[in-house]
Amino acid sequence: MKRKLSAILAVTLALALTACGGGSAAPAASEAPAASEEAAAEAPAASGDAVAITLATGGTSGTYYAVGGVLQTVLAPKLTQSTVTVESTGASVANVNMITDGEAQMAILQSDVINYAHEGTNAFDGAPEDNALWVAGIYNETVQIIAKPGINTVSDLKGKTVCVGDVGSGTEINAWQVLSAAGLTKDDVNAVNGSFQDGVDQLKDGKIDAAFTVAGAPTTAITEYATTNDLNMVSLSDEELAAIQAEYPFLIQDNLPAGTYQGQDEEITCVAIQATLVASEELSEDVVYEFTKGMFDNQDDLIAGHAKFEFLSPETASQGATVPLHPGAEKYYKEVGALQ
Repeated sequence: MKRKLSAILAVTLALALTACGGGSAAPAASEAPAASEEAAAEAPAASGDAVAITLATGGTSGTYYAVGGVLQTVLAPKLTQSTVTVESTGASVANVNMITDGEAQMAILQSDVINYAHEGTNAFDGAPEDNALWVAGIYNETVQIIAKPGINTVSDLKGKTVCVGDVGSGTEINAWQVLSAAGLTKDDVNAVNGSFQDGVDQLKDGKIDAAFTVAGAPTTAITEYATTNDLNMVSLSDEELAAIQAEYPFLIQDNLPAGTYQGQDEEITCVAIQATLVASEELSEDVVYEFTKGMFDNQDDLIAGHAKFEFLSPETASQGATVPLHPGAEKYYKEVGALQ
């Protein structure tokens, strides 16, 4: 019933923001990356009491899915108290609902969305969900906007058709925050919903004028788009940046250096939130401690699989927590001196 209520509230929020349909369904769990045969062969024998963890991520063209796949592949040979399966999902808001409903035990999601869930605001308005606890802040997620030539600021999106992310996703929430801070209302933008890949495909086909992506950069969907299309990224003006940070202080400035993407010759002024690993409060302290310790003990292997793990450190992973830490993660951070 709680999941149904959350779903109704998320749809209500989307309608209030006039975000039209058009998002594609999340790929099936069978499409999630599997650990290699070599890793499986080397994996220590799990006890009969090993906990099966479903790790909810995001769309297959986004960074969450790739990062989740690396976590699974690298940690599979190391974990003795749990097994991990990665699942592609509709991302942040959907992932919170999955943990609440017991359909996932861990998830990667936006730091602002886990705040909304605990506070009962935005997509969780009136129905707080506090089952998911903080494990680690992994890296910054940049709010990236790609657009047709001639669109250079957020204000230029007035009267344009814009893909604002999947319905109920963290991307959709951030898109409307950025648009509203630039003075644009629901009447000023023709909003459509879709995944990161939907956004770049529709822009390529001339169906939309711009698309939001909130993910670690470089993001696969944009990288692939830039290899065959002239890339135009929207840079925030000083006024837009100031308005965004005044209204939404959790959106910190995080510029994209020139050369992040092919054809991007100048630095792009952006804002970002944090990609956060969370775990269900129902997972035991021992299980989450082993997982957390495993990440840091094997960080070099994680980095070899995905560069985003270069930003992982016990200090930033723990001290950025804006909701309660899972006891297993807290135990590890205290053990290594990152927390008192």
